[in-house]
Amino acid sequence: MNPRTLFRTVAVAEAVTWAFLLLGMFLKYVTRTTEALVPPAGAVHGFVFLCFVATTVFIWVNQRWSVATGLLGIASAVVPFATIPYERWIERRGQLAGAWRLAPGAETPRTPVEQLQAWVLRSPLVALLVAVVGISVVFSVLLIIGPPGSSS
Repeated sequence: MNPRTLFRTVAVAEAVTWAFLLLGMFLKYVTRTTEALVPPAGAVHGFVFLCFVATTVFIWVNQRWSVATGLLGIASAVVPFATIPYERWIERRGQLAGAWRLAPGAETPRTPVEQLQAWVLRSPLVALLVAVVGISVVFSVLLIIGPPGSSS
């Protein structure tokens, strides 16, 4: 999977989970028919949001995006459905083109962040497991803290 495909996949997933969450909120707050969708929709969206942030940072390093481009990418996850136009915008600018520049046999990593990315590209299954566990830990801590606006 190249950077373009990975980023597009996670950007679309983030937008779809926004739709799921907004549907749950509509049913709870507007129609008052059920609130059953809000907890699972919120959980799925929260997890995919964290995955999108991690993916954005990973591709930011690979593509050598500017700080503004990277931060805008992260911010796009906060606005419902904004990850799709953001992904299209950076695609049109050519900022998703190419392969993994730090893959085995490619460029030599120079910074600690690049060394981490090179390790991920050399050991993708182990890295995926570590990432899922890491995101799950962050997600679990956030669940313990409670949803936004809840009182402890």
